[in-house]
Amino acid sequence: MYINRHLENQILEASKFYPVVMVCGQRQVGKSTMLHHIKESRRRYVTLDDGNARRLAMRDPALFFETYGYPLLIDEFQRVPSILLEMKKIIDEKALEQEENSGMFWITGSQKFKMMKGVSESLAGRIAIFDMSSLSAAEIEKRPSELFKPDIDLIRDRMTYAKKKDIHKIYEDIFRGGMPKLRSTEIDRDRYYMDYVNTYIERDIKDLAQVGKLNEFYDFLVYMAARTSQELKYEDISNAINISAPTAKAWVAILERSGIIYILRPYHSNITKRLVKTPKVYFLDTGLAAYLCRWPNAETIANGPMDGAFFETYVVSEIVKSYYNSGKQVDLYYYRDIDKKEIDLLIIEGNKIYPIEIKKSKQPSKPDKNFGVLKKLNFEVQPGMIICMSDEFIPYNRKTWYCPVSAI
Repeated sequence: MYINRHLENQILEASKFYPVVMVCGQRQVGKSTMLHHIKESRRRYVTLDDGNARRLAMRDPALFFETYGYPLLIDEFQRVPSILLEMKKIIDEKALEQEENSGMFWITGSQKFKMMKGVSESLAGRIAIFDMSSLSAAEIEKRPSELFKPDIDLIRDRMTYAKKKDIHKIYEDIFRGGMPKLRSTEIDRDRYYMDYVNTYIERDIKDLAQVGKLNEFYDFLVYMAARTSQELKYEDISNAINISAPTAKAWVAILERSGIIYILRPYHSNITKRLVKTPKVYFLDTGLAAYLCRWPNAETIANGPMDGAFFETYVVSEIVKSYYNSGKQVDLYYYRDIDKKEIDLLIIEGNKIYPIEIKKSKQPSKPDKNFGVLKKLNFEVQPGMIICMSDEFIPYNRKTWYCPVSAI
């Protein structure tokens, strides 16, 4: 059963204006499935996971494109990134001949395109790039595709089609995660994630970098999952896994590049030197993080020591996915100063700043206690949102609202 993706219209629209459209994200989030679902019948398909196609692309890229033609869908292009230079040549020749070149190539990759050295320059101005993650709650529940914005009127609109969820349903969603195969088939969850992790480590990691001992990388992956929603400190990783700090930094970059984690940067300003500069890390699929932490079921997570961390990870990942699915650059921050005053999320639009706190309880007390620190940052502070287990969208006071997690 295919679950419609919010990116579909974005891809089709971009294909009218750009010669190349790329979708990148971690393995098995449904990139190829979505593109197959929406592609024209005449668009051919080739995957560079196939050894013969990969060898041809490496040895004779011109012959590769002569063989497969266009419009063409190329899967896992990062296995032979050098083909982009030949692709650029073909596109530019079309432009010189004043021939239509929009939508010639759709490509997918399980690495973040913008992080691949030297690749972005080769297709600058010729490519539309989209990030894709596992299914969002809105996609699973067949809700409309909308960027999450903490505006009172917009959230009121979202509430009209939000499906109420109790704490048990939220943690079931957290435990299962959003991988399309898990949501559209009856496959065993633990078996799926075991195979997923083995494939990721044995194939992608060997391709991405010289990791060395794969067992150490697995320990690192588990360690990172156990610290989802926490500050990212390379020295702590280094000490825990017994690897060097530069190696820890390189391995974190691999997770970010392959779409496993999202790194939330702290807001920083020259106005005050009292702000911390340490980022936080979030797994983009809570099911994968729960599997790596060996939580046996949803109830154990909800009642365990990581209940708040997983709830926060769920909320942040859903908001990040709303940016991905809208084709927008993620522009999120968090606030923490040396006095340990923290705000979970900040969304900045022009001179406006929207503070967001994330709380597992239904009616958290004093949830806006730190919002006052934003006055010194010279922004127009907008009404704050407390994303929590509230049953309705209701004001806590004149400047702060309880926002049900079901609305994100």
